[in-house]
Amino acid sequence: MLGTIVNTITIITGSIFGHFAKKGIKPQYQKVMFTAMGLASLALGFNAVSNALPKSQYPVLFIISLSIGGVAGTVIDIDGRFKRFVSGFSSSNLAQGLSTGILLYCIGTLSIVGPVMSALYGDNTYLFTNATLDLVTSAVLATTYGIGMVLAAPVLFLWQGSIYLITSLAGNVIPDELVTEISIVGGILIASSGLGILEIKDCKTLNLLPALFVPILFFLLKNIPIFAA
Repeated sequence: MLGTIVNTITIITGSIFGHFAKKGIKPQYQKVMFTAMGLASLALGFNAVSNALPKSQYPVLFIISLSIGGVAGTVIDIDGRFKRFVSGFSSSNLAQGLSTGILLYCIGTLSIVGPVMSALYGDNTYLFTNATLDLVTSAVLATTYGIGMVLAAPVLFLWQGSIYLITSLAGNVIPDELVTEISIVGGILIASSGLGILEIKDCKTLNLLPALFVPILFFLLKNIPIFAA
């Protein structure tokens, strides 16, 4: 768990630093950084998809995942509920920042494979690398969205901690194929956040979050004998 703890601390540290640094940054520069985060989200999202899609053995699974997940998320109204919850703590657009930050921190090869490597081999290289990236990202996000970005830290801890715990108890149960499918869907969601930040299109990305669980469900069903046959 050392790597996950370090990763969580870097997000908290980066968020605090970015919050105080924000006070010395003029509004026009904050706007530029806001635009930069939108463009970076688009680039990271497209990069994740372009790297993972050629490796996919189920090239239409991400389409099905987004469709099913989007409908489920809309029925539950995740986006609306989350925004109403966050508005109780802040009147700013913190909800957008948190949704973007959580996706950037949690959905990616380093953040998924890292806890697996840590649990199986005690190798924290992936997580330390991810922590370095998240330190910078959290600082930049906090200059735009404020100190509330620290709320993304416990989400990352629970995400990576769950993967670590499952792997420790059951061994290497996360196949590379599943990581690939999650990376494709996650990349699209990150790019979707970028569109929202740039005010090009509000895709209500949070409503699409259940799409991340569709590949997991698919792989679980695929391994059941009755479906495998």
